[in-house]
Amino acid sequence: MIKKNIIIISLIFLLSSCGFTPIYLKNTNVNFSIEQISYAGDRDLNNFLKTNLNQYKNNKTNNKIFIEASSIYKKIILSKNKAGEVSDYQIEAEVIFLIKPTNKKIKITETKIMKSKDDKFEEARYERSIKQNFASSISNKLTSDLIANK
Repeated sequence: MIKKNIIIISLIFLLSSCGFTPIYLKNTNVNFSIEQISYAGDRDLNNFLKTNLNQYKNNKTNNKIFIEASSIYKKIILSKNKAGEVSDYQIEAEVIFLIKPTNKKIKITETKIMKSKDDKFEEARYERSIKQNFASSISNKLTSDLIANK
């Protein structure tokens, strides 16, 4: 019993000081400022993207960029059961960003397979949370690409 406790305590000390830091925690070395973003496409996905990208507006830097975002959201039926009811969906979100000063295009795609639920309200809430997760992932990938390509 004492050996087990010593092993657990030593693992906690070793793992807590390993130097792990999340990649997307806070990008303090941001060398750009988003001046304006124009959106086209899926309204919900664009609203989530706008929320995530607003933190990069009006930064104190000389590298000012303008972005045009075009989003496409698809909910594709993958399979149906014997009664003809949908059992699986494939959720796809594709966003094409056009960075204005350099005219660079960045295309980011996210996909997920979703099981159909009996309660359609719960299914709609789950689909909305998937859109929110997609927007967070897409905005993180965009900012990482913008930081890497000074």
